[in-house]
Amino acid sequence: MTAVALSVVAGLAVAGALSHRYAWWRRPADYRHPRILMYHMISQPRPKCRFNKLRVAPAALERQLGWLTDNGWRFAFLSEIGGPVPPKTVVLTFDDGYRDNYLAAHPLLERYGAKATLFLVVDRFNRDWSRLKKARHDSGELAAEPKLRADDLRAMLASGVWELGAHTHTHPVLPNLTAADRRREIAGSKTALEQEFGVPVLSFAYPFGIYGEADVAAVRDAGYRYAVTTNAGVSRDVNDDAFALRRVKVSGKDGLLAFRLRLRAGKRGVKS
Repeated sequence: MTAVALSVVAGLAVAGALSHRYAWWRRPADYRHPRILMYHMISQPRPKCRFNKLRVAPAALERQLGWLTDNGWRFAFLSEIGGPVPPKTVVLTFDDGYRDNYLAAHPLLERYGAKATLFLVVDRFNRDWSRLKKARHDSGELAAEPKLRADDLRAMLASGVWELGAHTHTHPVLPNLTAADRRREIAGSKTALEQEFGVPVLSFAYPFGIYGEADVAAVRDAGYRYAVTTNAGVSRDVNDDAFALRRVKVSGKDGLLAFRLRLRAGKRGVKS
């Protein structure tokens, strides 16, 4: 094979890899459908840590908020998307209740006039829920991560920047529970948060994105209006999918290009 042919083959291989990674050819989802973004931690990645995909650096979040603002996106709470919403509406959601949501994300949301929905685990301190999904996740990494304090949450809610959603009492794998434990985790967390913080809790996030029909029924029966999954994409009908809403995953390993592609079609690449 000649040098020219080898160069062409190498170029095609690179183009194919980029196409698979970014799926730039995918048609955009209709911009009338709101994008629900999924975040966890807003902090610098840590060397050799397992959960760096969940860590979006503060500078990256600022670039994302700036891009959204500059490109005509409107920020909304999850509770606001049941009726007509303007095109290019985006809902920022944060799962679990890490303290950096207050220390790092909150000032940036205020700076850019954004708002967000926080899905909070009630019993979140010193709890290593990652092991419930995979036993090998036994490093204690998430248990050691600082969590939001009650005073942090009161300041966040008082600012008008955040609304509160539930993420169960203990972040269990819901389908593994008895009916009584399921009610405690789903309905009980709603009651506990409403009593502690004096605000309505209208939305729910399934821990790990794992759920079954009984869990959906329990969420509906508990009086929630919406529930979000970890299924990547954009829900076409918010009301039809009210208890299984798709979200756009925001990875700490993505640059701004990948973020923009995720906003465009709900996913970055062929698989993600």
